[in-house]
Amino acid sequence: IMNQEAKNTNTRKYFGTDGVRGRVGESPMTPDILVRLGFAAGRALCAARESPQVLISKDTRLSGYMVESALEAGFAAAGVDVLLSGPLPTSAVSYLAQTLRLSAGVVISASHNPHNDNGVKFFGADGQKLSDEMEEQIESGMDAPTVFKGNPGKARRLDAAADRYIEFCKRAFPPRKTLRGLRILADCANGAAYHCAPPVFHELGAEVVSFAANPDGANINVDCGVMHPVPAAKAAQRVDADVAVILDGDGDRVFMADEKGRIYDGDALLFLIARDLHRRGETPAGIVGTQMSNSALETAARIIGAEFVRADVGDRHVWNELTARDWKIGGEPSGHLVFRDLHCTGDGIIAALQVLAIMGERGRPLSELLADYRPRPQYQKSVRTEDRDRALNSEEAKRKIAEIESSLEKGRIVVRPSGTENLIRVMAEADDLAAARKAAEDIAAALSAAAQ
Repeated sequence: IMNQEAKNTNTRKYFGTDGVRGRVGESPMTPDILVRLGFAAGRALCAARESPQVLISKDTRLSGYMVESALEAGFAAAGVDVLLSGPLPTSAVSYLAQTLRLSAGVVISASHNPHNDNGVKFFGADGQKLSDEMEEQIESGMDAPTVFKGNPGKARRLDAAADRYIEFCKRAFPPRKTLRGLRILADCANGAAYHCAPPVFHELGAEVVSFAANPDGANINVDCGVMHPVPAAKAAQRVDADVAVILDGDGDRVFMADEKGRIYDGDALLFLIARDLHRRGETPAGIVGTQMSNSALETAARIIGAEFVRADVGDRHVWNELTARDWKIGGEPSGHLVFRDLHCTGDGIIAALQVLAIMGERGRPLSELLADYRPRPQYQKSVRTEDRDRALNSEEAKRKIAEIESSLEKGRIVVRPSGTENLIRVMAEADDLAAARKAAEDIAAALSAAAQ
C-alpha cells in the first residue's frame, strides 16, 4: 500500500507531505531557495488578499534563525507584513492565524527529525494546512525571478504569543475540571513546547516535572520526545509521577506513559477517548485512522458501534476525512490526534488534556484505564535510498511484497515513501511480533536490493 499523498509529492521539486523539508545547507534548505519560497508564497498571498500579514514561528533548532531571516526577507520583498513569534508549537500557529485574522501562518520546523534538518510548513487563514493546489501555486513561482516591485513589507515581534496559546489550550480542558492531585512529567522534546506545555498543566492544577525542556539548538528530539519515549517513561517512574506526557519537537504529536512505565501511542489514546465517549452516552458516529493504525483500534470502534475508516497517512488527510463525514475524532499512531470540536489540526497538549480529564474524572491511573487495550503486533522498518521510485516500481520487489502479504494470515503490509526523508517505510502487522518482524525485514531487503 502506498498512500496517495506520497505519490503526488514524488513529482514535486520542493514540497513534500508536510511542507518543505531537508538537510540544512542542502536544497531546499538553503538561504537563496528559502528567500524564493517566502517571495513566491508572498506573491500568492498578495494575489488572493489585499495587505496580507503572515506569522512566522519556529521550533528550537539553531538553524531556525537563518530560515526565519530568509523567509522574512522573501515575504517583505513580496510586500507582505511579517509577525515574528519566536518558538511556538505548530498548532499554536494554526490557532493564531485564525484568531489574529492573518493571511497565513508559517512554521519553521522539521518536527521529529534530527536538529540538522529543518523545514517550512504553511497554514491558511482558516488555520488549516494549505491545499495541494495552493502549495503547487507557490512551488510554481519559486523558479521564477524574484522581481521586487512596490513597497516592501514590514516586520515586528508579536508579544505574548505563547501566553495566548497557553490560554487556548486551557480552554480545551473540560470546564469545572482540575488536574489537582496529578503529578505529571512533561517531556517537551527540547522543542517548541518547552515553555508552553508545563505552564498549561501547572495552571490547571497539576504538579509538573519538566523533562527535556532545556533546548540548546542541537538537542531537539535527542533521547527524548515521541521518537525516544523510554527515557521519559523511566524518568516518570523515578520521580513517582502519575503519568508522562511525551511530545515531539514541534508539539503536535503526543505519546503518554503510565505510572508503571508502559508507553501508549496515538492509537491507544484514541481508543481510550472514544471508549470514554461511549461510556458517557456520546458514542462517536465514526473514527478516522490511517493506513498505519492498528487493527485493534478498528475492532474497538466496531465494538462500541462506531464506524472506522482509514485515511492516507498525515493529519491533514485525517482532518479532511473527518470534515467530509462530519465526524469529530481521528488520529494516527504517530501521535497526531485531531478533535474537530477543539482545533483544526493535531495538537499534542490538547490531546493529552483529553486523556488527563478522563483520568481525573474516573479517579483511575492510566494503566487501569488501558489495561484491556491489546494492539496487534506491528513492526516497522525503514529503507534509506536516494532512488525510492526505482525501488517501489521494481516488479521483483512488488512480487516479493505480494508474496509476503499473502502469507500473513489476517496480516497487513504498508509500504510507503516518507514525505520528509529519503526513506521507504515498511510496516507489517501480524498475529505475533516475530512474523511481523520477518515480513518487514524481508520486504525491506527486497526494496534495498531493487534500489541498487
